[in-house]
Amino acid sequence: MTEIHGTCDARFGAVRDAFAANFDRGADVGASVAVHLDGEPVVDLWGGFADRDRTTPWDRDTIINVWSTTKTMTFVAALMLADQGVIDFDEPVARYWPEFAASGKDGVLVRHLMGHTAGLSGWQEKLTPEDLYDWEKATSLLAAQEPWWEPGNGSGYHAITQGYLIGEVVRRVTGQSFGTFFRSEIAEPLGADFHVGFGPELDDRVALVITPPKPERPEVFPPMMVPTMANPLVLAKQSWDRAWRQAEIPAAGGHGNARSVAAVQSVLSAGGEARGVRLFSEATARRVLEEQAHGPDLVLGDQLRFGLGYGLNSNELPVGRGEAVAFWGGYGGSFIVNDLDRHLTIAYVMNKMELGTVGGPRSTALVDAAYASLEA
Repeated sequence: MTEIHGTCDARFGAVRDAFAANFDRGADVGASVAVHLDGEPVVDLWGGFADRDRTTPWDRDTIINVWSTTKTMTFVAALMLADQGVIDFDEPVARYWPEFAASGKDGVLVRHLMGHTAGLSGWQEKLTPEDLYDWEKATSLLAAQEPWWEPGNGSGYHAITQGYLIGEVVRRVTGQSFGTFFRSEIAEPLGADFHVGFGPELDDRVALVITPPKPERPEVFPPMMVPTMANPLVLAKQSWDRAWRQAEIPAAGGHGNARSVAAVQSVLSAGGEARGVRLFSEATARRVLEEQAHGPDLVLGDQLRFGLGYGLNSNELPVGRGEAVAFWGGYGGSFIVNDLDRHLTIAYVMNKMELGTVGGPRSTALVDAAYASLEA
């Protein structure tokens, strides 16, 4: 039986039980879970091992690459800048990034970047995985490129490109790289141990992801899956590299644990302020619930409903309870849920990867337990 460490409010004992059960059935090797209510932590648990061989314990301050859960950090940054009037979701991207107007993209709006509807889910020019470490190349190619479908007309998951697109807007309006802006304006004020690009000083705390099983080849690929996901082809082991950790890859390269993910995201669920730090107004927070697309995603193939950045609750993909739920997850299983009506945030981070991007049985069990605790 895996020993579970940390703190858990008695009211949320079901979350501890569900977390332990994931280990007991062999679903997890090392992991952490955090729950915040009204912006305050009520669950902060971790357990298991940081490595495949189970020789190094997963400690309180273990961090790991969380893949697309990183995207939710770019959304918080964009909300903050929108609340300050620095950017406007309904304005053209080219207002802030003039070169982006090339190839017929003068009408692409900032909300199209947020909602995966910009038509730039991948790069037209052939890239190597190492090209992701070259910010100027990655962004300039996207600025020059024609959209692959009519912007605003349906979603196509911008798996890697979304971070460069939003991140470049952040850079243009603040004069800071995304990682620098996030660290100084969001992570440090909130005391969040989450990093988008960092030096070797943190390497001794980084757990390596345990690569997922090989996916079965689908009979029919969604129309944009191959050009999006295969150029460049990013394998899980790439996150082991120092160059990956050093680079700022705001859609997939963030490192943290459940505590740090929840520390940032609880600002959203609590209406723009948590633990004495206000990043935006409640009205701005609730803008994430504005639907941008709902239907078959051109990249993932699933029926998805996107708001401003986050996935939204739907009949096809139910998450949490009610209409005010904003969520997303990372390749392999990490997951974050924000319930803006209940002021509830649930975060889960792990090293043993499974297939998929929007959670799975492990995170579902934790989310269900958190809601059951709240409703008891």
